[in-house]
Formats: sequence, C-alpha cells, structure tokens
Amino acid sequence: MQLNRIDLNLLVYLDALLRERNVTQAAHTLNLSQPAMSNGLRRLRDLFDDPLLVRTSDGMTPTERALELEPLVRDVLMHIEQAVQPKSAFEPDHATRVFRIMASDYAESTLLPEVLGKLRTQAPGLTLDIMTPSDVSFLDVERGKVDMVINRFDVMPQSFHQIHLWSDTFSCLLSPNNPVLADFTLDSYLQASHVWVSKTGMGVGVGVDPDDVQRLGWVDAALNRLGKKRQIRVFTRHYQAAMTLAEQNDLIVTLPTRAAELQRNNPRVALRAPPLEIPPLELKMAWSPLLQHNPANRWLRRLIADTAREMDGQPPLV
Repeated sequence: MQLNRIDLNLLVYLDALLRERNVTQAAHTLNLSQPAMSNGLRRLRDLFDDPLLVRTSDGMTPTERALELEPLVRDVLMHIEQAVQPKSAFEPDHATRVFRIMASDYAESTLLPEVLGKLRTQAPGLTLDIMTPSDVSFLDVERGKVDMVINRFDVMPQSFHQIHLWSDTFSCLLSPNNPVLADFTLDSYLQASHVWVSKTGMGVGVGVDPDDVQRLGWVDAALNRLGKKRQIRVFTRHYQAAMTLAEQNDLIVTLPTRAAELQRNNPRVALRAPPLEIPPLELKMAWSPLLQHNPANRWLRRLIADTAREMDGQPPLV
C-alpha cells in the first residue's frame, strides 16, 4: 500500500467512528452528512480489508483489527495536529472562546473565583462553562469534549494528563448551639449525628452504602483505622448543601478546610478542628491527550495551576 494513495481524511473518519461507535454521531462530530460518513466507512473497510465496525446488540462494535488500529490512529493524528498548530503564542487578551471545565462545587467555590478574577484582567473575552461531575464521563474527557476536569479522583485513565493543584486538610462545621461544642472530643464526635459530603471523580453517582467504609472516603477511612464509626444521618454530594445543614443544632459536617473557611464569617456556624487525624485530600486537574498541545488549553491550564499554587503559598510553575 503506497502512502500517497491514502486519503488521510480517512484516518480522521476512523478516529471519530471508533470514539463514537456510531456513524450518525461520528458524522455530527466532524460536521459531515451521514451518507458521507457511511461512504467513508466503506472506503476504510476497503483500505484495511476489514469490517472495522460490526453492528451488534450493543450497537457498533469494533473488530479486533479496529482495536489494534485505534491507539495508532490517535497517535498519528495527535502528532499531525501538533505539527500544524500555529507557531504564534496564544494571545489571551484578544481571544474569544468558551472553555468547558468540569469542577466539583468544592473546586468551583474555592479555586475558580480566583481564576475568574485573573481572567477578567488577562483574558476578558474568555467564557467558562462550568459543568458538574455528574454532567461528564471519562469518555467525554478522552474525546476532548471537556477541556479539563478539576476534582478529587480515586481512579483515572492512564492516558489522561494530570497535575496536583493542592492538598487540603479537614475541618468541622456545626451550629454554635450544638451541645457537643461544650466538650468536642472524639467520643462526643462519635455520639453526634453527621452529614457525609463527597463528590469524587465524575459521572452519575449511585446510592451510598453506610456500611461500605472503603467507599465512604477520607473521614470514615480514618475512623475505621481507629476501629470507630460515626453516625451518618444525611448523605449529600454538594458541599454548599452540607454547609447549610451545618446550621442545624444536631448535625456535624466534616469537610475540606478551604470550603469550611468560606463560612468563617457566618454566625450560624462554628468552625473546629476534627478530634482525629484525617489524611489530607488531593485536588487534581486532568485533561485529554488530544488537548495536551493546544496553545489555548495550555495557557488556561497554566493559569489555573499557578493560581492554585499561589493560593497554597507555593511559587508558580517554572
């Protein structure tokens, strides 16, 4: 097979087809008609002498040959994209575009206000579309449909690029009228009622099993190491909701300190250090390898990382 006889657009078609596993969706992604994409698939099948995608009960399923080609095609296209990127640097002060960022409401309320402040002066034409973890899947990120994700992640695909933004300790929020404040010890902490709050990773959440300590996160894992268990009365995935519940007289919310500090001037809550040692959490930013070399994305990632480091008392990245 001679390279000069191959239409390189077919590799773009193949990449879209393998990402979407659907001819109509692949056509929409590339702004093509469905007949044009179907014709492209026919030409691909002729080129590789393989059906590539076969219709099954699960939809369009890639063949063994297609799965072998998938990483090779993506690698080729990434190198081509990198080669044709404009050499001129991204000019944030003149740029107008929308960045889609998935962020937990913890990151959205602690980090992103500082980022937005910098954007107003350095890149006033940029707009952020902030999405919740439940809006986004790992596949969306892999396909480059989301520019970056900011959250705590227990697991992440190895192909993703990621950096550490900061570590955070834990604090407790509770009403000044909560009786445990008179003697805030581990024993009184365990006897009280608690609000569990967490939204790690991304994707649609599932119900929580109060007895599955390994899946409950940092606080309950730390208690488990002591052979203890707290009494959780409310489970929520929203830090803002948890902080509001802390105003009730009989509930304790244990959450990241940077979020708790947002309530420091709220007279309806008191802030206390937890009566046990809890390992710090790690906030990360991750993105698709497809966007690794994009100048605009690189600029925004650097701004976010430097902002986080500045807030954490660290020097900017070199």
